[in-house]
Amino acid sequence: MLNGEYEYYEDSMGWSAFVAGALIGAGVALLFAPQTGTELRGILRNYAARAKDEAMERGKAAWDTAVERGKDYYEKGQETVQEAGRSARDYAQSAKESFREGSRESSTRG
Repeated sequence: MLNGEYEYYEDSMGWSAFVAGALIGAGVALLFAPQTGTELRGILRNYAARAKDEAMERGKAAWDTAVERGKDYYEKGQETVQEAGRSARDYAQSAKESFREGSRESSTRG
């Protein structure tokens, strides 16, 4: 596996652990809550809003990372293609010169 795949696996494991912990915590809070139903719903609403905000932030960070990596790969690919083009051009030029030299030698002999 590539290093990036391990990083993705670790990130998803961390996220899964966060969600599992959040659900367990919410369940325990419901069982042992000394608040009234209205207060408890308000607390849960605030908790859900914070969890949503955090999920959005993590999603945006993941998106930004993916875009940045994509740009890096694009630039590396572009450089590789340009280098290959230069190498092909140089090779064609040297072949053309070799052919000309060979043509000159054969015409001077004949």
